[in-house]
Amino acid sequence: MTKRTSLLMMILLYVGAGINHFIHTEFYLSIMPYYLPYPLQLVYVSGLCELLFGLLLIPYKTRKVSSWLIVAMLVVFLTVHVQMIIDTFPAQGMRFWISVFRLPLQYVLIRWAWIVSRKYNYPVLSGSRKQVSGESGR
Repeated sequence: MTKRTSLLMMILLYVGAGINHFIHTEFYLSIMPYYLPYPLQLVYVSGLCELLFGLLLIPYKTRKVSSWLIVAMLVVFLTVHVQMIIDTFPAQGMRFWISVFRLPLQYVLIRWAWIVSRKYNYPVLSGSRKQVSGESGR
């Protein structure tokens, strides 16, 4: 997979996930940890963050900061994933196993965002893959 394809997939993933928070709000409310206040507002804020951070991956000038914001967001989301495992453990049904799978997936997503922050320093929508001046891509 090329860097451009990977970046476009990441953009679509976070924009789509952000929009999904507003379409399937009830699902996100159902996985929100009980101890967090204002669950509906947190669903909307997290959806807005995913949408915004995904869009900020498009311009190369905001890509690095957006990637690091995605890393921070995913670290915060770990609380949701751990709580999902705890909540679904007694039944050990399909939702439990999905929760177990999603936890290590967070590492993959964090690593992906970290790689984007370090190596994807060219305009995503133009035909040019020339690096932005002043950035080494390492």
